[in-house]
Amino acid sequence: MARGSVQRKPTNVSARPDLIAEAKSLGINLSQVFESAVEQSVKDAKRERWVEENRPAFDSYDSYVERHGVFSTGKRMF
Repeated sequence: MARGSVQRKPTNVSARPDLIAEAKSLGINLSQVFESAVEQSVKDAKRERWVEENRPAFDSYDSYVERHGVFSTGKRMF
């Protein structure tokens, strides 16, 4: 969804005053920076959660490969 078409909610955040002043003096849009950072953090957290939720499957596959190898064992030409 395009950012411009999404309704926004005012949010209070705290940050160092010197950093805010410098960002503003450089024309940095703090709302865009905040939204991008939160969006990336949400993606990262979802990815981490997915990995942890699927850890048993990864461990099971790793165990299988340790015992039996991968399907191409003995067939690779490199």
